[in-house]
Amino acid sequence: FEYKGFEVNVVSNFTDVDDKIIKKAIEEGVSADEISKRYIAECKKDMEAMNVKPATKNPLATEEICGMVEMISTLIEKGYAYEKNGTVYYRTRKFEGYGKLSHKNLDDLEGGKRSLLVSGEDQKEDPFDFVLWKPKKDGEPYWESPWCKGRPGWHIECSVMSKKYLGEEIDIHAGGEDLVFPHHENEIAQSEAANGKTFARYWMHNAFLNIDNKKMSKSAGNFFTVRDIVAKYDPQVVRFFMLSAHYRSPLNFSDELMEAAKNGLDRIRTAAANLNFLLEKAGAGEATEEEKKLLKEAAGFAVKFDEAMDDDFNTADAIAAIFELVKFANTNAGADNSAAYIKALLEEIKELADVCGLIVEKKEEMLDEDVEALIAERQAARKAKNFARADEIRDELLERGIILEDTREGVKWKRA
Repeated sequence: FEYKGFEVNVVSNFTDVDDKIIKKAIEEGVSADEISKRYIAECKKDMEAMNVKPATKNPLATEEICGMVEMISTLIEKGYAYEKNGTVYYRTRKFEGYGKLSHKNLDDLEGGKRSLLVSGEDQKEDPFDFVLWKPKKDGEPYWESPWCKGRPGWHIECSVMSKKYLGEEIDIHAGGEDLVFPHHENEIAQSEAANGKTFARYWMHNAFLNIDNKKMSKSAGNFFTVRDIVAKYDPQVVRFFMLSAHYRSPLNFSDELMEAAKNGLDRIRTAAANLNFLLEKAGAGEATEEEKKLLKEAAGFAVKFDEAMDDDFNTADAIAAIFELVKFANTNAGADNSAAYIKALLEEIKELADVCGLIVEKKEEMLDEDVEALIAERQAARKAKNFARADEIRDELLERGIILEDTREGVKWKRA
C-alpha cells in the first residue's frame, strides 16, 4: 500500500491477559504482566528478524479496560447484552447479521455449540450467547466494573482497540482463518451493534502452515517456532518461502521446499550482485536508444508484479514476475552497457523485492576471526549475566548472516 502511495495505519494488538497467560504466571510464580512483556518482546524480536515492518501501534488489552467497560455498557443499554451474577453476555440472536462473515446460521449450529460455550452457560438466555465480562477467580488479575471485579472476554478487547485506533469503520481486518468463527463474527456483532456502522470493509484471512502435508500442532509433535526455523535458515529465506504461496492457500513446510526457497532467493541476490559488479565497472553516460527500448520492456515485469499484487496480494505471481525480470537482466546486461541502464535494472529489482520485504543485496561477509571474537564477547556477557548484550550480539550476527546454535559442547555457528 505504501508503494502505491497510500498512508497506512496498521494496528496489531497484544492480548496481554488471558487464561493461558495467567496459568503460566502461576506456574512461574510471577505476575501476568511479567509473562506478557517477556513474550511481547520475543515476538517483536522474531518479527524484526523476518523484516516485518513494525505496526503503527501495538495496543495492549490491559491498557484499554475503560473503553471495554464503556462499550459493554452501551451494548447493555441498547439491549444487546445482559448481566447475570456479575457475568455480562452478548445476545447473539438479537444481532440480525450474525453469521454473515462465516456464512453460518445459528439454527444450523446446534452441533457446534461447544465452540461458543464458556463457563456459566447455565446462566445464559441462549446457549450461543458469549461472554463480554467475567468475574475474577482467586489469584487472577482483575479490574473494577459496574458488574463485578473481573476482566473482559477476549472478543470485546478487539472491538474496543479497533474503534479507538482505527475508527468505527475500518478498511481491512486481517487474521488467521481459524478466527473467522466465532471470534471475528463476534467482533462484527459487538462493533456494529454498538457503533451502528459496518465494522470492516474487507477481510483477509491467511490459511494454515502444514508440516510435511500435516497440520502443524503441538499434539502431533510437529510444532516449531520462528526461532527454531531461523536457527537453520536465513530469516529472509523463511520470508521468501512464505511469499511463494497465496496467503489464503495452505502452505506446506518441508526441508525440500525450504531449500527450493533458498535457491530462489539466491537467484535474485546473485542477479543483484552481478548488476552491482557491472555498475562498478560501467562507464558514465546516459542510456542508449537500444537500452531505453530494453528498459521499456523491463518495465513490463513491474506491471505484471503490480497486477499480481493488486489481485488480492497474489505474492506467488508477484515473485514469478521478479524472476522474469531477473532472467531478463541476466540476459540483457553486460560489460558493454551504460551505468544508467545497469542502475535502472538494479533499482527495479530492488524496488519490487522491497515491496515484498526482501533484502536482495547481501551484506559483506564477516571474517571467521571476527565471528569468533563476537561469540567470545557474547559468552563473557552471558557469564556476567548481561543477557541484553548477549542477545544484541546474537541479533547482530544473525543480521550478518551468521546463525548460532548453543549446544552442550559449546557454541556452534554457520553461515546462512
